[in-house]
Amino acid sequence: MYPLPVDAVLVDAVRTPIGARNGPLSGWHPADLTGFVLRALAERNGLDPAAVDDVVVGCVTQVGAQSLDVGRNAVLAAGWPHTVPAATVDRQCASGQQAVHAAAHSVMAGAAGVVVGAGVEVMSLVPLGAAVAVRDVGQPFPPSIHERYEAVGGLQPQGIAAELVAERYGLSREALDAYGLSSQDRAAAAVAAGRFGPGDGAEIVAVPGRLLDREGHRVVDTGATVHLDGGVRPTTAESLAGLKPAYKENGRITAGNSAQISDGAAAALITNGARAAELGLTPRARFVSFATAAVDPLLMHTGPIPATAAALAQAGLTMADIAVAEVHEGYAAGVLAWLAETGADPERVNPNGGAIALGHPLGCSGVRMLATLTAELERRGGGRGLLTMGGTGGLATALVLEVG
Repeated sequence: MYPLPVDAVLVDAVRTPIGARNGPLSGWHPADLTGFVLRALAERNGLDPAAVDDVVVGCVTQVGAQSLDVGRNAVLAAGWPHTVPAATVDRQCASGQQAVHAAAHSVMAGAAGVVVGAGVEVMSLVPLGAAVAVRDVGQPFPPSIHERYEAVGGLQPQGIAAELVAERYGLSREALDAYGLSSQDRAAAAVAAGRFGPGDGAEIVAVPGRLLDREGHRVVDTGATVHLDGGVRPTTAESLAGLKPAYKENGRITAGNSAQISDGAAAALITNGARAAELGLTPRARFVSFATAAVDPLLMHTGPIPATAAALAQAGLTMADIAVAEVHEGYAAGVLAWLAETGADPERVNPNGGAIALGHPLGCSGVRMLATLTAELERRGGGRGLLTMGGTGGLATALVLEVG
């Protein structure tokens, strides 16, 4: 454990509803959607955007509408002063959480006083893999990497990596589906209880619906307000059992035990205690520790295991000290492997569901999970929370924060 030069606190975190693929958020330009949550974050906290020293935005597929520093474009789209700088970062699925890390680290180092960590992905418009579909500009993996993994059959896509994790940990199709069902049931209960919002101080800010009409090559304002996550749906064990394997014949990974392709944006306001007092802001949580980790790309979904261990060690804590954990649900196999290694209480993990039910707009998810974790700790009267994510390439992040 090491002392922090300057404390870093979370003032607030907001997000859009998570839109289903080709659904009511599909017509939003990613910069506009991020700008929407930036404005909401400033307005509900009475913050003059000119006081923001930097904005860091996580985004995975930085091509097309998400290229040329979508973070900077979001600041301009929000109508914030052009003097507010911004950067866009990519740590694959953990990009949103990496943006939060970078924002908090800048504050802790004394380099900035107020920083926004945000994330966005409009996957209906900029689909997963779009960046490698661009012709005549090369591919991401050079011959040296292909040679390195040739003996083990080469690098594999995320779904096959999830199959490998399920095989290593002896996770049956039934166990994976049971976890997928639990995610849907917990998310449905959270929606029914109004835990996500919208409403004063809720994590969700309602967004006008904009639908992408691909056939007409136009965007349609639906006239409706989107206020609920689009991926939560009635689900049964029987319906999950009827799904076909997604990646290999007789495989265990299906659409029902994997994260959903989605659209969304989220933003978090981060500062230090002294600056918060100067600006009349009331912190909701304090950051305790941060960690990054990496594992074999073929077992990429196990990255949160060492990342969690590192974050807890830096804080001088154990899993017994964690009241709630948000563990990224890219695939049920990754969460179940994490539970097996950490011995965490499953009842304290993703109590409001996760990406399997809510959806996974890649760069947005880490900030969405931060908003959900903070709100859940507040509902429980305070305590320490853990947030951890893994992603392509075997990368992972983790942080511990405290409420109360």
